[in-house]
Amino acid sequence: MKTTIKNSFLTATILHKGAELETLIKDGKNVIWTIDKSFWNKTSPILFPIVGGLKDGKYNYLDESYSLSRHGFARDHDFELISKTDDSAVFSLKYSEETLKIYPFKFELQITNELFESQLYIIYKILNLDNDKMYFSLGAHPAFAIDGNFEEYELEFDNNNSLISHQLDNELLSGKTVDINLKTNLLPLKYELFENDALVFKNSSTSNLTLFKDKKPQISVHFKDFPYLGIWTKKGVPFLCIEPWLGIADSQTSTGNLTEKEGIRKLEGNAEVEKSFSIEVF
Repeated sequence: MKTTIKNSFLTATILHKGAELETLIKDGKNVIWTIDKSFWNKTSPILFPIVGGLKDGKYNYLDESYSLSRHGFARDHDFELISKTDDSAVFSLKYSEETLKIYPFKFELQITNELFESQLYIIYKILNLDNDKMYFSLGAHPAFAIDGNFEEYELEFDNNNSLISHQLDNELLSGKTVDINLKTNLLPLKYELFENDALVFKNSSTSNLTLFKDKKPQISVHFKDFPYLGIWTKKGVPFLCIEPWLGIADSQTSTGNLTEKEGIRKLEGNAEVEKSFSIEVF
């Protein structure tokens, strides 16, 4: 199933599976990439309750060991549509006996998609439905369509002239870094940047990225609530993922203890927290 919302500027379609943004259209043009399963079978998955991979695919909590796949399970579950207007829709995923076997917390994850003029706001609300504290991470993973030559595109970073990318090795942080120098806050795109997987940035001052083609802005992603950032594509693939994250992958020296995981968030019993980002279409 899918739900469509629209205003006089934009039309967005959200799949009920994973509450995943499928299309975002302005003036007849979809800025989200169209799935080609030979490359990747997602368009904008939600990363919850972890971001990235776990060392050995496992974590420990209260002397119990759990297995959890990369980026968690939310993207693989059907969400319930709990409210809708012409220009907004709210989806919900709640814990179940199935999720408790791999993530021992009683949660609700609500995703609101709301259009305002030429922006789509995506609002995450995480609710702890238990008296005890819970631990979680969260991330977005929208893939934006690349039309034509990838090297005609560039990214503009706010408040940065240079960046430090933390390198991945077999989906874990290796401890190695690469310096990336910008030209007047601009990063010209080339597939060679992604030969070693995603570019991963920690606690940078960046909270806004704009994708340009031939010096013309295409989209901006605004993400002041998110301290980590991933940027990813594959060689020859016509998309670029701009990924605001609350958390990050394990390192190769991770202890495996959930409470010690870098980027993990603690939510007290019966509490809730909201985080949001937006996509602006030009």
